[in-house]
Amino acid sequence: MEEAVESPEDKQFEYFSDAVFIPKDSNTLSVKDIKRIETAVKEGKVVEVVSIVKEIIHNVSRNKIKIAVTGDSGNGMSSFINALRLIGHEEKDSAPTGVVRTTKKPACYFFDSHSPYVELWDMPGLGATAQSVESYLEEMQISTYDLIIIVASEQFSSNHVKLAITMQRMRKRFYVVWTKLDRDLSTSTFPEPQLLQNIQRNIQENLQKEKVKEPPMFLVSVFKPESHDFPKLRETLQKDLPVIQYYGLVDTLYQVCEKAVNERVESIKKSIDEDNLHTEFGISYPDNAIEIRKAFHKTFGVDDKSLHQVDLEMENTTLVGNFNASMESQETQRYQQDDWVLAWLYRTGTRLGSMGFDKVKCCFSSHYNRCKQQKDALDETAAKAKEVLLKILRHSISSSLGRFRQLKSSPQPCTPCVPPVEITPPSPTPRDPSSLRLLG
Repeated sequence: MEEAVESPEDKQFEYFSDAVFIPKDSNTLSVKDIKRIETAVKEGKVVEVVSIVKEIIHNVSRNKIKIAVTGDSGNGMSSFINALRLIGHEEKDSAPTGVVRTTKKPACYFFDSHSPYVELWDMPGLGATAQSVESYLEEMQISTYDLIIIVASEQFSSNHVKLAITMQRMRKRFYVVWTKLDRDLSTSTFPEPQLLQNIQRNIQENLQKEKVKEPPMFLVSVFKPESHDFPKLRETLQKDLPVIQYYGLVDTLYQVCEKAVNERVESIKKSIDEDNLHTEFGISYPDNAIEIRKAFHKTFGVDDKSLHQVDLEMENTTLVGNFNASMESQETQRYQQDDWVLAWLYRTGTRLGSMGFDKVKCCFSSHYNRCKQQKDALDETAAKAKEVLLKILRHSISSSLGRFRQLKSSPQPCTPCVPPVEITPPSPTPRDPSSLRLLG
């Protein structure tokens, strides 16, 4: 999907405040799905939109969540993956580690037995060759991953900054994880609180220089997988995972719906300019505002009957049920604010020019004013149609997230997690604190 200049901010997504769209190479949406939604919206079949959205969400719920772990070579991505999974380096299915470069191509590992839908991908490190960040990301097909974890240690390099810049430009959710904290603590002359603050501040400053919004940051030691920020990282992942599964879906689907509504509006406005509403909508009196609005409501699927069917389909009697009641209230207020003769004229479309009311301007006798009235009613109905479609999308996603969290909180028949492993770190080699770019 193309990026939109503006899009609705979905307040229900706690962890994703920015609009994020689904890339073309994602398997979340197909061209067929998009065409079906566009057709249903243009034909005013809002109930059909609900069914299509339900089908898409069901398909998305079966998708794997792919998490890419990347960074400079030697930053300890493989060791970090093992610690995050709470398994030792020598255990079966552990990521291979060593002092030399051990990961030469992306390797997949399951997150844990409770999350079989989550894949952790250990990526080859940057910096081992003269390969640019851009070509590296293209070769690794980074756009196909749902979450990126940027791993750093010793220094937050230009490669890390470039990765963060690219993730923000691609609108990808990403974390920054600082590993080998045990080494920093053993060699630094600073007290631990100050050292941690220095590391965080340095990362923040490097990102701020490039106008990258601050991502979630975690400082960890792979030798203590239950200490420092590891518990916080796992907790954040557990909160983010269900949302990541539907990441960008509301905004992308809304963009599709909005585009379809706008195209339908432009088509109807051409009919208005050609004074052809009678042929297209069967409107008997083109000056009758009430008749026009009812025709437009039915065209966009926001008439009482359609909205009632939407509420039944979504098992929610209050989602859009009061939509037309709200519109009628707005119209009544508008009439009360006008002179009673003009209000009656607005309701009936009757021309009173021959009745001797010198002060009454017979606005409906003018083609221009009639077109303006019709287009105003059309724009108002289109805006409400977009509002209804957005409510449908948000409610559908929220319901799915609720079912997901309920499933995750209920007992599941699976093998227990591997108990935490305490790994004895090697004796650190004392270093001059000034040699660490972050710690001075």
